[in-house]
Order: sequence, then structure tokens, then C-alpha cells
Amino acid sequence: MGVAADKLMALVASPDRFTFSADELRETQIAALDERFQDRRDRIKLLSLRARDAGIEKIERIADIVPVLFPHTAYKSYPEGYLMDERWDRLTKWLGTISPYPIEGVSLEGIEGVDDWIERLAAKGYFISCSSGTTGKSAMLIASQKDMDWSKIDTVNVFSWGSGVKPAQDRLIVGCAPVAVVPKNATIAQAQYEAFANPEWPRWTYPVPPITVGSLTSMVVMRKKIAEGTARPDEIAQFEETSAMRAKAVADAVPATAQFIIENRDKKLQLSGLWSGLWQVAKVVRDAGYGREDFNPDNSIYVGGGLKRAQLPDDYQEYVFETFNIPADRHFQNYSMQELNSGMPKCREGGRYHVPPWIVPVLLDKSGDAALDHTSGEMEGRAAFFDLSLDGRWGGVITGDKISLDFSPCKCGNHGPSIRDNIVRYADLEGDDKIGCAGTIDAYVRGVS
Repeated sequence: MGVAADKLMALVASPDRFTFSADELRETQIAALDERFQDRRDRIKLLSLRARDAGIEKIERIADIVPVLFPHTAYKSYPEGYLMDERWDRLTKWLGTISPYPIEGVSLEGIEGVDDWIERLAAKGYFISCSSGTTGKSAMLIASQKDMDWSKIDTVNVFSWGSGVKPAQDRLIVGCAPVAVVPKNATIAQAQYEAFANPEWPRWTYPVPPITVGSLTSMVVMRKKIAEGTARPDEIAQFEETSAMRAKAVADAVPATAQFIIENRDKKLQLSGLWSGLWQVAKVVRDAGYGREDFNPDNSIYVGGGLKRAQLPDDYQEYVFETFNIPADRHFQNYSMQELNSGMPKCREGGRYHVPPWIVPVLLDKSGDAALDHTSGEMEGRAAFFDLSLDGRWGGVITGDKISLDFSPCKCGNHGPSIRDNIVRYADLEGDDKIGCAGTIDAYVRGVS
């Protein structure tokens, strides 16, 4: 990765990795940023364009990286028709504009949908993680084998630090939410299982049909067709049948998961999921007459994401902890996003997410165009990050999150940068979220279409 970047990444398993202050890290981080910029600017077409337009030749301070950070919308910047019309040649060509490695050797003949396309790319070492929102347009995030290998290491160390759970292979892993089927998620799940699960206890996978990019995209396309009045009667009938089957599977998954937990309550459990699913399962367990006294006192929990607009009682967290006998120091939450390759674990004492040395946090103004003058104390702004561990794509991203970045020591005693647990999305605050540099990227994409 480069001498400076390797020095920072070598701290991945160090118990002291969050002790270094922003001042102590700054010189090495700047050197690492310039290493990565010099290595990648002529290898990633989109980065080359951004650097040329901004006149960036060298990174001499952290603020210099801002003009060549990609907005989070960059990974959705391909024309929508590429995906909807199954233009796999065009979509593959677009991937080449955001990857440092040529996309070669992938057969595009006879592809049966986006999931098949993703599998063919993975077989050649190009791993695509995708998300699909209400617009139906997926973010296409390309990663390399090095990124997959890093995720295995990082996820175990992040969870162990944040939860206090040692990788002793002594737990039964219970999933309480459906998981999107993409290479990174599968890699992380397998690494977690190998590190923390008793191999004699098969993990419980939430019993619903797998969530794939293809299934999400098909659903959104059909909703658009129905709204526009262009859907055929047979398409509508099939869509309604599929929706009904999935709704039944989701409804059945909660009691089935609760029953499995009750039957295995004597084991040391590691639960995972979103708050909404965890609360629903906890309620069924409570209604069946079980609670704290029935479960192992060293159970742990891995919560992914926030409420996702779910409507839950005010005491939903305490309710879940109380039901499954989760100690205060066995509760893990992680701040990250698909655009990054590393996690920021929540502190068990200070109400903050700790930023590891190989992630460079940059606080921007609301528009995302300029870095704020922030070298000490705490300040609010738009979050941007450079993840030096990323190999298969550019590591710098401007997010849609409003954060409070703190360079002060944490209550836990660590001196590294941290982020308050009051993160909100600008889109939730004001509806639409516009980032200034997104227009340049859209114009570039039109140029390669």
C-alpha cells in the first residue's frame, strides 16, 4: 500500500490503535494520502479527471485531498439504463472508470440478470458490493481480493475491541435480520463465524428468501411500471404473488427465530440484526414467558445500523438487552458504510465511535466543497473519509452524514479521533441532499457512455 499506509495499517490488531492523537497521526497520514494519490491518479480514470480539474499534483496537508474525494453518489453515477436495460458491456466499462485495475477476462455472454453479472465478476477477482434504494439505482462498489482479505481481519478485531468478546469459538451466532447477499457481507459473516462461533453449532440464518441486488432491482422496476401504468397484467400478478410469499416468510421468520433462541438459551449467544428485528424477536420471547434469568450472562449482540425509520417504543434497547441478558459491555455497534472497507467501533464508555489510524476523517462544510478549519476539540460538519486500507477503488468519499468529530481525549482514555453517536443524514434533516462536486462526475459519466 505504501510505507506510510502500511505503518498505519499494521496497527489493525494492536490494542493501542486508538491511543494516538490526531496530532500524532497527522504527518504519517498526510504521507500516506500522497502515496496513495501518486499511485492511483493515473490508474483510476475518475480520479485523474478530478485531479486535473482541481490542479492537484501533491497532497501536502489533509485539506488538499478534498477536491479529489468522491461524493457518495459517484458509485451511482452510471446511466440508469445500463442496469435497467441489462447493458452489461456498458456497466462493465463504467466499472473500469472507478477501478485501478483493468476489468478483463469477464464473459458477458448470456448473462441472466445483475446477480449473474456480479457472480461472473467475482469469479475473476472483481467483487461488487451493491445497495439498492427506493430509486432502484444501486451503488456499485468494486473491491479486490486484498479488500476481502482485509475485511476478514478488520471485522474480527473491530467487534472484539468494541464488545470485549474474545475470538474463542464459544458462541452460537443467531441472525435476527435478512442480509443482502453481496461478497463483502458474505466475507464478513464467514470471518465472524470462524472467529467467534462454536463450530459444532451451526449458525441460525434468518429464514427469509435471500436479498440480492437483482431481487431489489426487480421490485423497484415493477413498482415504477405499475405507477406509470406500463406493467402487463401477468407481470403485476407475478409481482403480487412474490410480494405475498415474501411477506409471509418475513412474518414467519420472527417466531421461528424466537423459538430457536428459546431452545438454545443455555448456550452463549451472539445475536445480530437491526433494532427492529431484534425487538420483534425479543417480544415473542417475552410473550412465551422467557427473559433475562433464562439466558447466559455473557451473551453478546451486534447491532447493524440505526432504526431505519422503524417505529419502536422509547425503551427498545433496554427491552432487548433485558430479554436476552446482554451485559452493558457486550453490546457492539459500528459506524461504517459500504463505501469504506473498515469499521469504527462504538466505545463502551464515551458515547463515541473511534476512528482507526488508517481512516483519515475530514470535516467539510455543508456543501462538501471545502474542509473546515478543525485541528482540535469538537466540531460539526459533513463527514468525509479516506480509508487507506482500500485497494480495489479510491479510498476517499464524501458522505451524506452530519457528524460531530472530536479530537479531544475520550472518557475511555484513548486520544484518537472519535465521532459522537449523534450522527444524522442531511437528507433526513432537509429532504434532498446535494453535494457540490456531484455534477462534475455525472458529466464525466455522460462522456464515457
